Amino acid sequence: MKIKAAVTHGQGQEFTLEEVDLAAPKANEVLVKIVATGVCHTDAVARDAAIAPLPAVLGHEGAGIIEDVGEGVTRFAKGDHVVLSFAHCGHCDNCLTGHPAVCETFNDLNFGGVNDDYTHRLSQDGEQLSTFFGQSSFGTFAVVHERNVVKVDPDVDLALLGPLGCGIQTGAGTVLNKLKPEFGSTIAIYGAGAVGLSAVMAAKIVGCKMIIVVDVNDSRLELAKELGATHAFNGLKTNVVEEIKKLTKGGNKYAIDTTGVPPVVRQCLQALRPLGVAAIVGVTPEMTIDVHNDLMAEGKTMVGVIEGDAVPNVFIPQLVEYYKAGLFPFDKLVKFYDFDQINEAFEASKKGEAIKPILRVQ
Repeated sequence: MKIKAAVTHGQGQEFTLEEVDLAAPKANEVLVKIVATGVCHTDAVARDAAIAPLPAVLGHEGAGIIEDVGEGVTRFAKGDHVVLSFAHCGHCDNCLTGHPAVCETFNDLNFGGVNDDYTHRLSQDGEQLSTFFGQSSFGTFAVVHERNVVKVDPDVDLALLGPLGCGIQTGAGTVLNKLKPEFGSTIAIYGAGAVGLSAVMAAKIVGCKMIIVVDVNDSRLELAKELGATHAFNGLKTNVVEEIKKLTKGGNKYAIDTTGVPPVVRQCLQALRPLGVAAIVGVTPEMTIDVHNDLMAEGKTMVGVIEGDAVPNVFIPQLVEYYKAGLFPFDKLVKFYDFDQINEAFEASKKGEAIKPILRVQ
């Protein structure tokens, strides 16, 4: 079938809306009419650093409606409202023990440019186009393996829900699934973007006594306080480690770095109390840490977390329920753009003018 998609033809090039061909769903796949899709920093990295084969149709925070199902699909039917999440094999040891975000073939299935069976569904003028995260949601339709698909409550605005498939899931899941802070504990969150602010809301849900947010944008710090942060520090104006240790009488117990900025990662470690745990979710370049003083000498733990260590089919409906109950108001992060404003949305995200842009595709 012919669809309209935002095509990335070369490294660093702007998105262009073009007509492309989408093959029919095969066994265990579904055809989804994309209603809206989030804009994520990972899409920008894929475009600018070519971490996936190009040309490609990017996009990996899709939300839409089931249009058709392939052979063997029994969990979904035409008309179901769904969110699309990351691809995983479903049968490796990590998938089978509840950790699909560290699937043994995660990189192949999400960044390799192919669908689950290692073939393509997208093409243009006879040339194959790469798929991204097993979905390529920057298009009017997508063919997705049923494992990547999460059925959601049809009474909730579907256009809002796409970012639950990646960025918001990552922030909230790092708190709720991985760190699991005790009621009354302290947590510091570095970076007040969509991932960091989702972590703030999750920390409030579990009852952290102190939720400290560090960023360099005062307006984002104000929003963090609105969403549940008890303290907010501008990293350009404050000695963050000194202030946190003073405030918490020795350091916070848990921390999350969403920035990927090496000096900030070190702050994240240095402000921990002995036996503290830091989760690193930002894409961080090669850096140096003082293993003895920053980590080992005080029994601290530094752990990487992907996609909030979530099982999307379990976790995303839980986040929707928190949202419906007024406990997870992630809609306050969102700014909508029309599909043909995709380049404007990416620029607004880069400049910090929009925390979580969402493209209305249909």
